[in-house]
Amino acid sequence: MTKKRIYIFFLILLLGLVAGNLAEPKYLNQAIDYLNNLKLPVFNSQLKIPHFPEIPFRLGLDLQGGIHLVYEADLSKVEAKDKANAMAGLRDVIERRVNYFGVQEPVIQVQGEKLIVELAGVFDSNKAIEIIGKTPFLEFREQKSEEEIKKIEEKKKEVEGKSFEEVQKIENWWLAFEEPFSPTNLTGQYLQRAELVYDPNTYQPAVSLQFNDEGAKIFAELTEKNVGKSLAIYIDNQLISAPRVQEKISGGKAQITGQFTVDYARELARNLNAGALPVPIKLISQQNVGPVLGKLSLEQSLKAGIYGFWAVVLFMLIFYRLPGFLASVALTIYVFILLTLFKLIPVTLTLAGIGGLILSIGMAVDANVLIFSRFREELRQGKTFSISLQEGFRRAWPSIRDGNLTTLIVTIILFAFGTSFIKGFALTLSLGILISMFSAIIITKNFMEFFQGKKLEKINWLWK
Repeated sequence: MTKKRIYIFFLILLLGLVAGNLAEPKYLNQAIDYLNNLKLPVFNSQLKIPHFPEIPFRLGLDLQGGIHLVYEADLSKVEAKDKANAMAGLRDVIERRVNYFGVQEPVIQVQGEKLIVELAGVFDSNKAIEIIGKTPFLEFREQKSEEEIKKIEEKKKEVEGKSFEEVQKIENWWLAFEEPFSPTNLTGQYLQRAELVYDPNTYQPAVSLQFNDEGAKIFAELTEKNVGKSLAIYIDNQLISAPRVQEKISGGKAQITGQFTVDYARELARNLNAGALPVPIKLISQQNVGPVLGKLSLEQSLKAGIYGFWAVVLFMLIFYRLPGFLASVALTIYVFILLTLFKLIPVTLTLAGIGGLILSIGMAVDANVLIFSRFREELRQGKTFSISLQEGFRRAWPSIRDGNLTTLIVTIILFAFGTSFIKGFALTLSLGILISMFSAIIITKNFMEFFQGKKLEKINWLWK
């Protein structure tokens, strides 16, 4: 046996050890705590061995519990060619809003004119709805003509103190309930950010606005047309500010100034950021998944995975003896590597995702079954152990490659066009397929080659 083969063998074992402790560092850290608490006379002090990093798994809504919300967007005023962009902008803004309020890793998906929001670990539905907003819509409105404003003010005085029945008898009574501002094309769709700043001249708090390229053009046209007039900012049809335009503003950057307190300016910036939705939305469905139900689902799925793993190991030991044992060790390393990748990428684990993981274990063993069957056939033809091993891997490889490649193509399609749960299944299965090919071709092969030239090679019943 060459030194190179020995080095590879122990490197694989080291990889498995590191991956295993990354996947489940609890037991190693307990051992480290035990050693650190020992008083060793040799060192005349206690050891200070650092803990192995504990990276938690990211659990999805069905395993952790949380809230599932479905919103419907009102695209009636959006042209057909712009609907996809409007929904994409809506998704981005909702994600920014949820993260702004501290909800980590939300799942936000667009399905047609519906927006699906999943907040794992959040159980207060009223708070979640408040964070997202029932129908949040930011828009900029320009001041109506002086003649129109005069009519509105006159009509307001005319209906003052009258009952609704009396008001309806007044000609054009509805003018009394109109706003002095008209809608424009400038909405939250074009606002990139708003933030609290301080005027460099007066040191007074102000709010800075930054529009995208298209919004900058619209804003420049609006300010040019409304110099000396107010440009009102509405969220959910509620007036939150009506700054006066001093001059035409180009470049997409503007400041809202006034006799603001720091708290008011900060709140205004927060409202602008939180309300910058390109289209209005309406909550049409909400579903709560309790933490107890999520914990139960997690426990059951883990049990299924453990039972499935040991069933596969038992099958390999009974039918393939020593190669089956080596494949089981390779399979254990494969599981550790896969779980470590789930932590490091990180992958949000759902029930469907765990299903993909369990399925990938079976597919990982499938590659070993093909290799060992070919290996046995070569041995039965009277070929040496070394030649049988090389031929077994060489002849099994096309079947392994084609079978895994076709499954990988399907997982890519599922990930591209599926919903969140289907995406989770496709992602875990595709990662499992890639690592299983590494496990079968690299790990199992090197384990088998370790026995070339050893006494165990001559014991036929172990291999045939």
